[in-house]
Amino acid sequence: MEQYKIDFESMEWQSPQTGVRFKTFEQNGRKMRLVEYTKEFIEKDWCTKGHIGYLLEGQMEINFDGKVITLGQGDGVFIPAGKKHKAKVLTDTAKAILVEDV
Repeated sequence: MEQYKIDFESMEWQSPQTGVRFKTFEQNGRKMRLVEYTKEFIEKDWCTKGHIGYLLEGQMEINFDGKVITLGQGDGVFIPAGKKHKAKVLTDTAKAILVEDV
C-alpha cells in the first residue's frame, strides 16, 4: 500500500556521523529525508549522489570541485547524479528536505 502522508514527527532521528542527523521515508525507489546539519558536519569524501532539495533553515555552501555556491533559507538545489560536490554549514545549524533515488 502506498503512503501519501509522511509523518516526520513520529520517526526517530538517525545519526550516522558527527554533525548530521536525519529522518528518512522510502517508497517506490525514492527517498525523502529531513536532514539537520551542524557546523561539526564535515564531508570526508566528495559525494556523487544526485540530490533535489530545499533549505528550510540556515545557510550552507556547496563546493562543486572549486565552484562554490551559497544556499540560504528558502533556496532549492538540484544536483545531478555524478556531479562531484561537498557541503559545508555556515550557520550553527541548517535543516533541509532532500529527495534522492534509492
